[in-house]
Amino acid sequence: MKKFWIAVIGVALAFGTALFAEDVVHAVSGIVKSVDKTTKTMVVKTSDGTEQTIKWTDKTTVEGAKATGKGVADASTATYDGAKEGTKVTVKYTEKGGEKTAVAVKNASKATAKAVTQ
Repeated sequence: MKKFWIAVIGVALAFGTALFAEDVVHAVSGIVKSVDKTTKTMVVKTSDGTEQTIKWTDKTTVEGAKATGKGVADASTATYDGAKEGTKVTVKYTEKGGEKTAVAVKNASKATAKAVTQ
């Protein structure tokens, strides 16, 4: 009977850990190739030439760009409202089911992006 309860506790701990696991945050840097505000997605082209499609939500934060939204005084607390094509960005994202969702986006200047692409 003791072995049974040890097994039950082990299974419960295994499932409990899986249910409460946090999403791993990844990062990618590159130039915004295209933006689709309808689907809230952007394609970021990295320095090695790969293209990453990443969506953003109302919870995505932005740093280094003008604040978006009514009444937002500080860009560090703004929510992301899309990037401009040609902008250099670093995107922190989570991935679930093959879909990448931006947690935070840091924009660099457009001049920097042009220098990188030339």
